[in-house]
Amino acid sequence: MLSLNQVSLRRGPRLLFDNVSFQAHRGDRLGLVGANGSGKTSLFELLLGRLETDHGEACISDNDRVAHVAQESPRGPRTALDFVMDGDEELRAIQSGLREAEAEGAEVHDLHERFELADGFTAEARAGRLLHGLGFADSDLARPVEAFSGGWRMRLNLAQALMCRSDILLLDEPTNHLDLPAILWLEGWLKSYSGVLLLVSHDRDFLDAVCTRIAHIDAGQIRLYSGNYSQFERQRAEQLALQQAMHRKQQQEIRHIQSYVDRFRYKASKARQAQSRLKMLERMTDIAPAHVDSPFHFQFLEPHRQPQHLVQLEQVTAGYAQPVLEGVDLVVSAGDRIGLLGANGAGKSTLVKALADGSTLLAGRRTAGRDTRIGYFTQHQLDLLQAERSPYEHVHALDPAASEAELRRFLGGFGFGGERVFEPVAPFSGGEKARLVLALMIRQKPNLLLLDEPTNHLDLEMRQALSRALVEYAGAMVVISHDRHLLRSVCDELLVVHGGRVERFDRDLDHYSAWLSEQEARTGATSGSGSESRQHTPGKKMQRQLDARRRQQLKPLSDRVKRVEKGLDDCRQRLGELESRLADTTLYSDPDCKGELTGLMQEQGQERARLESLEAEWLEASEALERASH
Repeated sequence: MLSLNQVSLRRGPRLLFDNVSFQAHRGDRLGLVGANGSGKTSLFELLLGRLETDHGEACISDNDRVAHVAQESPRGPRTALDFVMDGDEELRAIQSGLREAEAEGAEVHDLHERFELADGFTAEARAGRLLHGLGFADSDLARPVEAFSGGWRMRLNLAQALMCRSDILLLDEPTNHLDLPAILWLEGWLKSYSGVLLLVSHDRDFLDAVCTRIAHIDAGQIRLYSGNYSQFERQRAEQLALQQAMHRKQQQEIRHIQSYVDRFRYKASKARQAQSRLKMLERMTDIAPAHVDSPFHFQFLEPHRQPQHLVQLEQVTAGYAQPVLEGVDLVVSAGDRIGLLGANGAGKSTLVKALADGSTLLAGRRTAGRDTRIGYFTQHQLDLLQAERSPYEHVHALDPAASEAELRRFLGGFGFGGERVFEPVAPFSGGEKARLVLALMIRQKPNLLLLDEPTNHLDLEMRQALSRALVEYAGAMVVISHDRHLLRSVCDELLVVHGGRVERFDRDLDHYSAWLSEQEARTGATSGSGSESRQHTPGKKMQRQLDARRRQQLKPLSDRVKRVEKGLDDCRQRLGELESRLADTTLYSDPDCKGELTGLMQEQGQERARLESLEAEWLEASEALERASH
């Protein structure tokens, strides 16, 4: 058990916790949430004994073992397997004692009993399972730690923490360096953890899957909520609704998002991913009230032009010194909302770079439309910010004609308020820099967004604001993210990057875990089937030709669906204009406006009839396309 008893804690002049008390018992899996800087990491430091309270005490039972993930990148010649096994300190101490006793010829019976009780005979197998679950291959287990890149070393730190037979486990953003397959595995592992888990994460789906309680840090207090993150949102929304001003804001937010649900409904064909996104949009009307007091409120600016054809890859081989992807044919058109799935290293970023500027093309052709304007977000862009310049100076350089008041309002939506807008960005946190890079991208009014892990440094509130802004965005997008909430909210189509290929993922996101298991089983079956199975496998060139022929056959059907959707958009826009004009009371009170009123009402009736006809045509076209696709 762990407990805080009337704890107060200051960091510098800031009071992080003010007379806070709570308890966590064995089997509790607590998600720790709150704004950046609210004290989540400081609470971990307190529990690890690295900070002392100003008042009260943090108590952990003397016999309880506490595990946490080291933040320093490990180095050295030790193998990955040995490094992970070091996480079980008790077992390592027993092994050391056995070696010393055997060297001295001393009695080792008691040590052997302790070794067996510590599951010493299965330790290597346990460490191997942890490494496999986190994405390491069999050949990686014997590699030295220093041979791995930074992200994979942080995975080793996580595996070492999980190896500890702990009673209390502290995890601070454990998914930051993981891809989606590894995240799904970690979810399963943590759900079976029997001790006390304290988890800091900005991935709402991860919190939903793992947590049994939520500890919300706000205004120096920690309040506990039963259930997962979604249940916490509902309870928090109810509390905020008791405040009249907040209730009014909640109702406005619900109406606003509901309008997007209604607009999207006619586009959601029977395709699984489109239906999944419709359900996500409907759920956002429930989520919105819990975030009305968020400091982040922004939207994407309307692009100057919206060309139909944005960028196309034809028979592309992409990579660096060696090919990573082959035979890629991909067209990104106006209104496309594509999510990319795949393990780290499969080639998702390679594909996005090929779309962005063709820098990873080794063969094939990339064609961009004349009016295509790309907004490209990737983590390395955080390092391209000019350290001595302020957020205001960065944005002003992009839009020198804008007034200071306008730019300050714009930056305020990204959490840069007061004099913060004029401070150099050098000491900014990763989250602040990511928010600024997003703001700069949005200011350029792109009609195609290429987003490579845009949420990595963002907290839950900023992720929610970004999801909402992307829902409303009028242009096209291609998104890489392990944030499943974001993918569900904004993507109509999923592509999976796997085995050097880019293919359509015909299931919804909830079935991705099952698909991964199927691929693993298929790989095992293929590897054991010898040359016989390989003889019946079509070559890559033939498969590419078959895929291209199939796309060509489907093109008239998909073009018809897009044409009807364009007509529906135009019709709804005109109906909105007519309804706004008909809302003018002078049309009904001024006799001179009688003719205009009659004409507007006639046109409204015609547009409504046209809308019904287009919706029927759209349904027919969508069903035809779906039948042909299967």
